[in-house]
Amino acid sequence: MLTYLKELCALCGISGDEGAVRDYLTEKIAQFPDILEVKTDPLGNLLVHKKGKSPAKRTVMIGAHMDEVGLIVTEVLPDGRLAVAPVGGIEPDVVIGRAVQIPAMAGADHAPYLGVVGTKPVHLLSAKERDEKPTADGLIVDLGTKDHDATVDELGILPGDSVCYYSEWTPLGGGRVASKAIDDRFGCAAMLDMLRGEIAYDTWFAFFVQEEIGLRGSQAAAYTIAPDTALILETTTAADLDGVQGGAAVCRLGKGPVVSFMDRRTIYDKRLYRAAFQEAERLGIPCQTKTRIAGGNDAGSVHISRGGVQTMAISIPCRYLHAPYTVAQISDIEQSRQLAGAMLPILHEMEQ
Repeated sequence: MLTYLKELCALCGISGDEGAVRDYLTEKIAQFPDILEVKTDPLGNLLVHKKGKSPAKRTVMIGAHMDEVGLIVTEVLPDGRLAVAPVGGIEPDVVIGRAVQIPAMAGADHAPYLGVVGTKPVHLLSAKERDEKPTADGLIVDLGTKDHDATVDELGILPGDSVCYYSEWTPLGGGRVASKAIDDRFGCAAMLDMLRGEIAYDTWFAFFVQEEIGLRGSQAAAYTIAPDTALILETTTAADLDGVQGGAAVCRLGKGPVVSFMDRRTIYDKRLYRAAFQEAERLGIPCQTKTRIAGGNDAGSVHISRGGVQTMAISIPCRYLHAPYTVAQISDIEQSRQLAGAMLPILHEMEQ
């Protein structure tokens, strides 16, 4: 699964431009056994139905989102630089000075174009501006081109083009790894790993688009699949840093999967929440919950789809979400995948 995750994190796929991720997933899934159906809906969600050892009495959906946060070109400036705006929840001061890439268009014979995110130089800031937090309004991407025509005519870059972080999969000490887009390529990698093996019951696997801009893909996918029960695989913020006390840490690296009881978008099914902790104990792996009611994920749209859906979420704790490098613990990744696999038959067998 870690190979899948590493390869997925290297791909560019901001919200609304997930094609490279979807193509990778489709190519892998074509090699797997017992796939009943693969389809892409008009919004871009990839929906996969896999045959299990037994027919399903209930419709169960496992879901994760393909998209990542990034930037989008809003204007090509006269000097060839790019005015950009955030796609998803990005803090401007996190990206200033960072390397970014503009993915090659489908069929292009060149590598992604690289650039650096810049803003007004510090020595030109007023005293008031120096005391204020940077805003997205002043963000630009410098590609090194000499003027507008060089950017547009020679490189073919136009407003609406995607801009992704440029960072590499980097092993760290203590069994940790840093990369862009672990949110939520972890969920995609875990689902791929489940799809390539045997499962107990026929199950839908949904790879969602546009989570980072409002849970849009999952809303459409849940309406199409009409699940009775759903499991969302995600990442969640770990603030287990020096100086952060008690519940403000939210969750901690190395303490296993995060199973939420509530966030800002969802109150999760209490029976599934308790069952996850019982299953983790049976498996002999750690399990934790979020100590603050914060954030949200695709469960927010799934659980209120159609007549309502019993929903749970399993997340890996990550530091520095939505930054060019997110830090995760490999043991948390592996144990979260293990717990998700163990919960699948429970999702099918639990009564309404």
